[in-house]
Amino acid sequence: MRTATSIATDVRLRNAVLRQLDWDPEVDDRDVGVSASDGVVTLTGFVDTCVAKLAAERIAKRIRGVRAVANDLVVRVSVDRTDADIAADAARALRLRAGIPEQVQPVVHNGYVTLTGPVECTLRKEQAAETVRHIAGVRGVLNHIDVSPRTTERDVRRRIVQALHRRADIDARHIQVAVENDVVMLTGAVRSWSERDAAEDAARRAPGIRRVDNEIFVVPRERFHGADGIGWEPCAL
Repeated sequence: MRTATSIATDVRLRNAVLRQLDWDPEVDDRDVGVSASDGVVTLTGFVDTCVAKLAAERIAKRIRGVRAVANDLVVRVSVDRTDADIAADAARALRLRAGIPEQVQPVVHNGYVTLTGPVECTLRKEQAAETVRHIAGVRGVLNHIDVSPRTTERDVRRRIVQALHRRADIDARHIQVAVENDVVMLTGAVRSWSERDAAEDAARRAPGIRRVDNEIFVVPRERFHGADGIGWEPCAL
């Protein structure tokens, strides 16, 4: 049974997310609804672009107290464009984006763009998806780009750990890195969603990595340094 305190906390969290969405120019929040329960925020309603849907999710994650986000927003395109129009724009945008190989190809069906082809790292894969999300008329992106591994697991892990320790926006002492084949597993704890996302971003830049499984916990500051025994060993270089 939920207490009056937990209900009041959820109301404050919901209002904080609504205020942030209203303040941030990335999202037109007129048709966006927000609910919160035990730190889990659910976004509902409509936005006009795929980019706005992802931006709303990022905004919600940045709010203190948010433990998870369920993004149920629906992209309701306000511009009537054919698949041929979208495909032509997608091909042109990918060709102009530095670092994206010409083998990456877009296919469009009912406003959804499917990407295929090879790249050298997960960062390039995500950059390709980001490039086509901004195109008018795109409802969503299916990213089937293949990442081709070229380095050893030991070398990749060492480079990821070093990258984590170089980042000023990450306290890497409580993050562990494991690499198996072409998958990176991140575990441990950080103090905010932005720090968790920054750690994942650093791992995605490693060559030959197809996927990053981010299982890092977001732990409130008072628990992170508290006396309740919570703590993780720092990863070794």
